[in-house]
Amino acid sequence: MSFKLGLTGSIGMGKSTTAQMFVDLGCALWDADAAVHRLYDIGGAAVEPMQAIFPEAIVAGAVSRDKLKEVIGRDPSALGSIEKIVHPLVAQDRATFIEFATADILVFDIPLLFETGGNEAMDAVVCVSIPAELQRNRVLARGTMSAAQFEQIRAKQMPNDRKVARSDYVVTTDTLDHARQQVEKIVTTIRGQLAHA
Repeated sequence: MSFKLGLTGSIGMGKSTTAQMFVDLGCALWDADAAVHRLYDIGGAAVEPMQAIFPEAIVAGAVSRDKLKEVIGRDPSALGSIEKIVHPLVAQDRATFIEFATADILVFDIPLLFETGGNEAMDAVVCVSIPAELQRNRVLARGTMSAAQFEQIRAKQMPNDRKVARSDYVVTTDTLDHARQQVEKIVTTIRGQLAHA
């Protein structure tokens, strides 16, 4: 039996970098965003059902996230229809990963883990965290979104202090070395528990 470790954290907190640190230590990683990309890609399981409802969202045989954003912008209720298609497919993708994974620790990188109740299926949860000011600076330094877009995304996510309070482990991602030390400690702790289980 593998240990299921949920990994979450708000935008710009360093979740992807932290996820890779777990992989470097021999953990297997399932990434919710990557799963959606696979489903939306040419030949992906979401393309056909999405085409049936939102044909304008299909570009060159794949689901276009930008077109979906336009659809939701025009009709916010479309989000519910999109989620009805995508959520079961994502759950299936995750189940397949669990079935075939051979690592002792399975890490599930899920941005909205608490918001969707996904934490219930985990043996423990890690939250990546940095102070709000550093988070804001990091995201805006990427140059991919405006301050207003950032605030909009942050408003949809559970406040960081609540995520931290509900998590079993917290990784402060102020520096790479500090984050790596914390990840190593978490992996060592879990492997110790597994050895005595």
